[in-house]
Amino acid sequence: MKKIFTFFICICMFYSLQAQLTSTPSGGNKKAMVGERIGITDVTIHYDRPGVKGREGKIWGQLIPAGFTDQGFGSSKAAPWRAGANENTTIEFSTDVKIEGQPLAASKYGFFIAYDANECILIFSKNSTSWGSFFYNDKEDVLRVKVKPVALDTNVEWLKYEFVNETPTSANVALEWEKLMISFKVEVDLPATQIASFENELRTNKGFMWESWAQAAQWCIDNNVNLDEALLWSDSATSVNFGGDRSFRAWSTKAQILNKLGKTTEADSIMKHALPYASVFELHQYGRQLIAQKKNKEALDVFKMNYDKNPNQFTTLMGLTRGYAANGDNKTALKYANMALPLAPDAQNKNNLETIIQKLKDEKDINN
Repeated sequence: MKKIFTFFICICMFYSLQAQLTSTPSGGNKKAMVGERIGITDVTIHYDRPGVKGREGKIWGQLIPAGFTDQGFGSSKAAPWRAGANENTTIEFSTDVKIEGQPLAASKYGFFIAYDANECILIFSKNSTSWGSFFYNDKEDVLRVKVKPVALDTNVEWLKYEFVNETPTSANVALEWEKLMISFKVEVDLPATQIASFENELRTNKGFMWESWAQAAQWCIDNNVNLDEALLWSDSATSVNFGGDRSFRAWSTKAQILNKLGKTTEADSIMKHALPYASVFELHQYGRQLIAQKKNKEALDVFKMNYDKNPNQFTTLMGLTRGYAANGDNKTALKYANMALPLAPDAQNKNNLETIIQKLKDEKDINN
């Protein structure tokens, strides 16, 4: 009979919980979520927002006591502030980060603050599921850092978190309430996290497409990192198994890596192999790259190849214009510029070409 009664109580409690309706948080507070992507790292904060509600001057040091206190409830006799209201505030990082220069692994954390007018202790706890800080246990702390609170000129009625001072690899998370801000810096190692992400994604279905391997390799080129592994990725991109063996982009990506590694002869050989696979626009852009590298004769050869494959097109005529001009033959360049003029696809291209024609007449450089 006792077992039946216990089972009945459990069933009642279950249905009682299921019957709870969605409503505003207790105490008239507001629920909120704020997030930011730093590099490729997602930082997400869930919290409840208490209001000042006429308690100006009575928040910090009074409503929010200094240090660690016995709140008279729960197991903790030395609890910090929950950094919000109701449930404890949580902060989640999708990759490893640094907090005020200290390493913190990717995870979801309970976030607490031991307030002090001169120096606050910020606590990241592996316990992210408790209600408030009534059951706070310092043995669950993963990281503590100290920061100085900053006075604000204007009043912030509802507690809020926001991201400030953003850079490509960092941001400050700022808690603002009443006339005080408590802020801490989050930093990411973008090359390390990006490369780790590539390594993981290339093991999924995305790794069956040459474009994925080429994209990862190109990122390494653009950021001048991880070139040895990028070269292996470019091998996969150009492999017949993944379909990039007839892709100019895949082969030119490999050539760029080889150039960065000082293997210029091998890079040049690969580019010659890649040229037949290039589109009219890819050939044109490659020719312009060669001009930028002061390889003017090679550039003209590429522009001639492009014109032979795609004659009497605006793009290929412009290529010959730039190629001959780069080699000091403005007369021939002017001939092809005039041929291109009536083929200009829009007013902007026509205006630009008219400017180029005038520069050629004035014996001015059109490629810089």
